[in-house]
Amino acid sequence: MFEYDTTLKEVLLESAGLTLRQLTGLEIRTWRDVELPQVANPRIDLLGETDSGALVHIELQSTNDAKMALRMAKYGLHVYELHDKFPLQVVLYLGADPLRMSDRLVLSGLSSEYKLCDIRSFDGTQLCDSPCIGDNIISFLAKWPDRLEGIRRILKRIAEREPARRGKALAQLMILAGLRKLGTDIEREVKQMPILDDILDHEVLGREYKRGKVEGRQEGKQEGWEEGQQEGEQKGRQEGELFVLQRQLVKRFGPLPAWAEERLASRSSRQLEELVDRVLEVTSLEDLLL
Repeated sequence: MFEYDTTLKEVLLESAGLTLRQLTGLEIRTWRDVELPQVANPRIDLLGETDSGALVHIELQSTNDAKMALRMAKYGLHVYELHDKFPLQVVLYLGADPLRMSDRLVLSGLSSEYKLCDIRSFDGTQLCDSPCIGDNIISFLAKWPDRLEGIRRILKRIAEREPARRGKALAQLMILAGLRKLGTDIEREVKQMPILDDILDHEVLGREYKRGKVEGRQEGKQEGWEEGQQEGEQKGRQEGELFVLQRQLVKRFGPLPAWAEERLASRSSRQLEELVDRVLEVTSLEDLLL
C-alpha cells in the first residue's frame, strides 16, 4: 500500500490545486519537509503552509487503521513542538474498502480531532476538468457516474499534455489503478489511443516492466537491457529510470526541490541507472547530485 500513498503524495505535490482546495479549504503556498524521529513512522506525508502562515498536515491512507486518531494526535503534537503551531489536520482515505476510521481521539483529559475525507466523496468529473494534471490523475479515484467513461476522459486529458509529461502521468495513473484493480481496463483503453499506446509499451508494461528492471538489477541480472538499441526504446528506458529514481528519492528525502528535478531530467539512462545504485549509499540529495 505504501506504493499508492507515495504516488498520490507525488501527484499532490506536483499539480493538484483543486483537490487540495476541496480537501483543506485553503491555498497552500509552500511545502515543508518534516522528519519525526520519535514516532514509528518517521516522516509525515505532507505539511504545507498557507500565505497567512497556517500549517496544514495531510496524511494519505489506503487502509483502515484502528489507531489513525492516535497517530494523528502524535503527529500534530510533534509538529507543534517543531514549529510552535498546531496544524489543521486532514486524512485522505484512498482505499477500496468502506471507510471505518474515526476522525477524533477522546481520552480522559485529552481530545483531538481532524478532518477525515474519503476520496470517493469527490466529484471525478470536476477534478478531470481541472487544468492541473494532478487533479486529472486523482479524479480516477473519485466518484464517477460511469467509471469506464471516466477512464476515457482522464486518458484524453493525459494525451493533451506535452510528450514529456504524458509518460509520467500514465505511469502514475497505472499505479493508482491498483487500488481499484482496474489496471487492465486502463491498458485496454490506452491501446485505442495511438498517442498513448507507445508510452504504454515503455512506461507501463509498466508496473511489471519497471519492477522487473529493479529486481533484475538487484539480483545482478542483465535481462531486458538489450531493448535499448533503438532510439525510441532508449528514450522509453530513460523515462522509466527517471520515474523509478524520482520515487525512490521522494521516499528517502521527501519532496524534490526544483534544482534536483532539473539535474535528474538532464541525465542519460545510464547515468540514472548509476544514481539508482547509489541512492542507499548517500545521506543527502546534494551528495548524490552535486
